[in-house]
Amino acid sequence: MLSRRPSIATRSAARGEPLAAERAGVPMAPPSSNSGQVVRLAPHDLAVSPQAARRRRRLSPRWISFVAVVVLPVALVAAYYFAVAADQYVSEFRFTLRTAEMPRAGSAWLLAGADAPSLAATDSRIVVQYVTSRAIVDELAPNLDLRRIFSPQGADWWARLGLPASIEALVAYWKNQVDAFYDQADSTVVVRVRAFAPEDALRVAQAVVAASERLVNDLSQNMRRDALRHSEEEVAQAKARLVKALADIRDFRDRSGLIDPGRTAAANATLAARLRDDLARANAELSTLRAYMRDDSPTIKVSRARIRSLETQLAGAARDLGGGDRTLSRELSAFEQLENERKFAEDAYRHALEGLDRARSEADRQQVYIASFIPPSLAEQALHPRRWRGLGVVALIAFAVWAIGSLTVQSVRDHL
Repeated sequence: MLSRRPSIATRSAARGEPLAAERAGVPMAPPSSNSGQVVRLAPHDLAVSPQAARRRRRLSPRWISFVAVVVLPVALVAAYYFAVAADQYVSEFRFTLRTAEMPRAGSAWLLAGADAPSLAATDSRIVVQYVTSRAIVDELAPNLDLRRIFSPQGADWWARLGLPASIEALVAYWKNQVDAFYDQADSTVVVRVRAFAPEDALRVAQAVVAASERLVNDLSQNMRRDALRHSEEEVAQAKARLVKALADIRDFRDRSGLIDPGRTAAANATLAARLRDDLARANAELSTLRAYMRDDSPTIKVSRARIRSLETQLAGAARDLGGGDRTLSRELSAFEQLENERKFAEDAYRHALEGLDRARSEADRQQVYIASFIPPSLAEQALHPRRWRGLGVVALIAFAVWAIGSLTVQSVRDHL
């Protein structure tokens, strides 16, 4: 009787090797204890179970998280950008502030260098702050319906201004739609205005230019008025001081009866000196006459009478110069004080007038005006929203979040 050749399954089992069906995940029937051979299964027994098939078709948690964190947000953002978001047009203009002030060439300017602040730079920063403030919104409101411009019917709810809008909400929305900054490199002010229609963007930009010009003119006029008012006040004060000094001198002359006490004192001093000289000569003549005449002679009596007259006149002149309550020296001292005050008042008045002339010239020279070299223009193509850039940013952020989360979860699993 011929011996049957062992099957492949029997040989594999004898060598301890896993069967192909077992490697494929197909269950096998246990070998018979009587024969020691592996029983072959029917073809229908080799089919994969439904549970195993569902486990194969089930997605991994990593792919589910990728779809939830990356694919779904990017799809939503793309749907918004390309199907919902409304186009926004930009009207840009640039201007600079100029003055009639000549460049300084002194040593102070050379030491200060280019970083020294100028009047135009200061006013430029003021204009930038004004363009993004509530003040310009209040000024434009009577001529422009900003709420209607920023909330048209065709705009999406996310980008347009929600109505009804308070003035605070309108100002906050205005700051997002109007971008103004001062470029210090070339000393220019750049303003960009966004709106949902190109005509609206142009109208708002033109209104902003007009409001900025009015602001600069007001600042310049206020500066000129302040400088001139300060100089005119100084002139008025100096003039009042001079008028008071002249009135005091007039009162002094009326009270003392002296036009010029200095000249009067000089004349009295000259008279006293002449009287002293005459008295000395008279005394000398009397001594000569007494040498050869008697004391009761008429000539000697006349000479003595002349000497007494000269002494009386000299005593009166000396008394006028330095004696009594109202002497010429006291009057001269009071008059000199009044005269000095008059001279100081005249000098102050003259300097005040010169300062007023300089203030007028400086005010005219420092007048600020707007030089608009790039006026607002009508846009032809919408620049906002930047769809592809926004979509790329969202995709990059979502992928980064998903990658960091996946790495974190994997790291936690490896350490468990």
